[in-house]
Amino acid sequence: MGAIKVGTAKAKPGTSATGIIAVPGSNVEIPVIVINGVKDGPCLWIDGAIHGDEPEGPLMCHILRREVNPEKLAGALVLIPVINTPAFEAASRGNPLDTFSYDMNRIYPGRANGYFSERVTWAHKEWMVKVADLELSIHSGGAHSYLSETIFATEDDKSQELARAMGEGWDLVLKSFLPKGNPMAVMLEVGKTGITVELGGRSATSPQAFHRVGRILADAALNVMRHYKMIAGKPKYARPRYTGVQHALLAPSSGLFVAEPDIQFKKPMKKGDKIATIYNLFGDVLDTLHAPTDGRIFGLRALPNVTMGDWCCFYAEVQGTLD
Repeated sequence: MGAIKVGTAKAKPGTSATGIIAVPGSNVEIPVIVINGVKDGPCLWIDGAIHGDEPEGPLMCHILRREVNPEKLAGALVLIPVINTPAFEAASRGNPLDTFSYDMNRIYPGRANGYFSERVTWAHKEWMVKVADLELSIHSGGAHSYLSETIFATEDDKSQELARAMGEGWDLVLKSFLPKGNPMAVMLEVGKTGITVELGGRSATSPQAFHRVGRILADAALNVMRHYKMIAGKPKYARPRYTGVQHALLAPSSGLFVAEPDIQFKKPMKKGDKIATIYNLFGDVLDTLHAPTDGRIFGLRALPNVTMGDWCCFYAEVQGTLD
């Protein structure tokens, strides 16, 4: 292993370093942590907070920085706690300083001379494709929803292997058809591997819940590292695992969104099963949401205030099993 450099962070074998990735034409800086091992191995790259209202990735990265010992590591671990620093500071999904490319997870690979957020994605992408072999993009339900353990991956063997390596609890792998505009798509375009990981969001940021989510994500990354023989230990895997496609259910009315009290994430549901009711301000029923097909809920709105067209339910149509 030689030294690894990402932005201004340069780590010799057996050491770690922190630094920043500079963004052209602005004073925005992307924080980076490099943990460089003592033996040859792959580089696992983890991206957090591409959406600024999703703090689970930063917490995961902080845990891994404390727990991964470079002197016992094969390969390297690169942690990007926050890609979208202006959005993170504002606790908003997108960069409030950029009205032209608000959702950073739709504009990769970016442009060096483009809009504000395009320049951030370009700077991040340039280092990622140069250094990373495997990439995890960490997401959650953000300010409006809670999502349970779910992975989006393409159907190629390398992506499916990385999804499986996430380990126990990660039993839902939804199909991502021809991804574009995000880090996963960029990695695939250069012949490397990336997946999108979902866990957490609103209703899971109280102290105990937030720590639990961070711990689950960190444990999944450690399991990935065991699978690829980056650290010692025997990896564990989810069995059975399910695959299918996502249905995003939107609010048909504005009002108060109230989910059924017995809703359970990933519990099998039948087409037509009731999911939630939307009430007006007097308590009258405006609309009800129902399962669009047989499947299971993997994410649900946790912010009861709802406007017509808002995300309400993330529903998985299960189409089979994996392994």
